[in-house]
Amino acid sequence: MSGRARNFQFKEEENDIFALPHLGDLINLPPMETTYRTMSGAEAVCDTSSADQDDMKQIYIHDDDRVLIKVVHFGHPSSVGIELEDDGEWQFKPTWVRRAGPRAWIYFEPPSVRAAIVTCGGLCPGLNDVVRQIVLTLEVYGVKEILGIQYGFKGFVDKRYPPIMLTRKTVQRINMVGGSFLGVSRGCPPVEDIVSKLEEWHVNMFFVIGGNGSHAGANTIYQHVEKRKMKLVVVGIPKTIDNDIQILDKTFGFDTAVEEAQRAINAAYVEASSAFNGVGIVKLMGRQSGYISMYATIASGQVDAVLIPEVPFQLEGEYGVLEFMHKRLKKNGIAVVVIAEGAGQDMMGGGGGTDASGNPILGDIGKFFYDKVKSHFGAKKFPVDVKYIDPTYMIRARACNSSDHIFCSILGQNAVHGAFAGYTNITVGVVNTHYCFLPIPEVIKKPRVVDPRSNMYQRCVTSTGQPEFQERNCDKKCSGVGAGWKAGGGKGSGAAPHPPPERKKSLTLRLERVVVGSDTPLTTVSETRISSEPQVHDPTCILYAAASNPSRNISVPLLRGSSTSHEAGCPINEARIAPSRSHDPNCPIQRP
Repeated sequence: MSGRARNFQFKEEENDIFALPHLGDLINLPPMETTYRTMSGAEAVCDTSSADQDDMKQIYIHDDDRVLIKVVHFGHPSSVGIELEDDGEWQFKPTWVRRAGPRAWIYFEPPSVRAAIVTCGGLCPGLNDVVRQIVLTLEVYGVKEILGIQYGFKGFVDKRYPPIMLTRKTVQRINMVGGSFLGVSRGCPPVEDIVSKLEEWHVNMFFVIGGNGSHAGANTIYQHVEKRKMKLVVVGIPKTIDNDIQILDKTFGFDTAVEEAQRAINAAYVEASSAFNGVGIVKLMGRQSGYISMYATIASGQVDAVLIPEVPFQLEGEYGVLEFMHKRLKKNGIAVVVIAEGAGQDMMGGGGGTDASGNPILGDIGKFFYDKVKSHFGAKKFPVDVKYIDPTYMIRARACNSSDHIFCSILGQNAVHGAFAGYTNITVGVVNTHYCFLPIPEVIKKPRVVDPRSNMYQRCVTSTGQPEFQERNCDKKCSGVGAGWKAGGGKGSGAAPHPPPERKKSLTLRLERVVVGSDTPLTTVSETRISSEPQVHDPTCILYAAASNPSRNISVPLLRGSSTSHEAGCPINEARIAPSRSHDPNCPIQRP
């Protein structure tokens, strides 16, 4: 490891990072060297300034390692999208999250640890992979007792389903199939009863695999654990096939769900394209967010319209979905529509109420839309052959694909690393392509939804070519494919969100470099570009003159040592031109 790396210090402000609760803040918990070893002869990093790190075989994550939440610097609020809050604050704060991974110091003696794992909510591809990796990683640390709680939180109070002991042998092959090895259920018994059972069973690491509702339950469990000052950490692993967890890039099982949904769409296309005036309707999962529908539509490329909960639409009328389908059928003889289960609930009045997990009970938009298509074209005496596909349980019940196998494995491992590091009331996930620890309260504030102004949604409707399915008023700001343009081809009155960027003129500078002071002079020619604005560049500069007169070659000697013909402060790359004294020190020529 270089000296520069040894002396490196991260100087970002501490308040710019999400704070993570730590068990050591609640009770006296001295750290100890880690027992996590995956490389022969590896030693823990006890002194980060030690010079013998050059021979280190095992890499551990430092607690100050952090990941930037957003890598994009927004040039204008109009490009931010849904992240722009009403108060005008349009940059993420805090800026950083903690990096996940094994630590050199841990806060539990592995032989004394008793861990418990629970899977809650609905099924999702990859559940068994996460359970398996938690068990395997706990055993690598040296944990001997691992409890599997059956059928979600219900397993804490239902005596018919006692916890089962989990070992490498019992979980070795569970990742080969879908579903949940431990079983799932919705709803949560009284939290006091759950915490009392955790205390009675002497559990000090509790892993909750679930979605927003299950994470809300984990957050409440942590609050009761904190009041009792129990030596217990609560760690979540986000599970939602809808991909509706805030901040995270994605959740496990989503890629598999999109892959399976794409197969259903392709089947609908084959059915519709093989029939006279064929119509294919596919209903996909997505109560409040249309991510599966949007991504599967892009992946398939065979969809004429996609309807999601975040974007209102009308069925009837000149601008409605049904009239659009009519036009597509007359033109192409086929129409394929993808609709998320939470779309169009306002048309049906919704299903009413919530389920045991607090999710809204929805009306069946798929059947509703199917009936509307049949009646609409029947009234027009326009024959259609409608095929309706609902692959909901096929999507979520299958084993995950290779990408999710890997993703789930890393999430499970990092959940254990976070627990041994002493962090509690946290969840693990990917932020900006890096694995991170996040505080649970931050990810359960509200569900993540598709932003209709986002690049991804615009890519989706560009693929389908669909309009907005609402009557537009082009005296107001328009959006969507073709927005802002009248039928006659003229531009509408919708104002651009910001003025066009200024484009500074530039000149190409051709330099002939002559290297002197060696036995054989070497001449090379290179080009760079400089600003042509005289107010930002000295017009008497020899290099400006060369750029202004491209036919004239300027020979600039690259002398060994000092020179008196070029300003030393000029930002021209030293590899192209040597320092000299006759160039404006404020020259804006960019480094190549």
